[in-house]
Amino acid sequence: MPLTLTSPVLAEGQTIPVKYVRDGENLMPPLKWTGIPEGTQSFALVVEASDAPGGTFYHCAIYNIPPDRDGLPQSIDTSRDNALSYARNDFGNARYDGPQPPAGHGPHHYHFRLAALDVPSLNIPAKAGAQQIWKEARKHMIEEAQLIGIYEQ
Repeated sequence: MPLTLTSPVLAEGQTIPVKYVRDGENLMPPLKWTGIPEGTQSFALVVEASDAPGGTFYHCAIYNIPPDRDGLPQSIDTSRDNALSYARNDFGNARYDGPQPPAGHGPHHYHFRLAALDVPSLNIPAKAGAQQIWKEARKHMIEEAQLIGIYEQ
């Protein structure tokens, strides 16, 4: 069974509810995964906008997610869950910041990307950015799952 990423509040290729965008409540949506591959020692998750005007824009990076987890609850980034590590997103925050595309720029695609990794943790400096986390995670990736949402202002 392949690694699969889903959300009870976001359907593949559908509009992201306002509750989960930066100009709404800016809550991180709950996520769930199945089909964890053999050998998984940790997970990394990024949320990126692939069609931002300046290139790929990172909204969130969570890494060193324990291998026994099969999801993240809503607003995990505001909890006191010390088992997780967060990288700075492209807004400069070590948390989730939801979609906020330029007004009138058309629909943007937001990729929630989960990587099953063959290492128990990524040894990355505390001030690392989300892009650096994802680059390092890809070196240790066993398998990747993706969920894409769309948002337009």
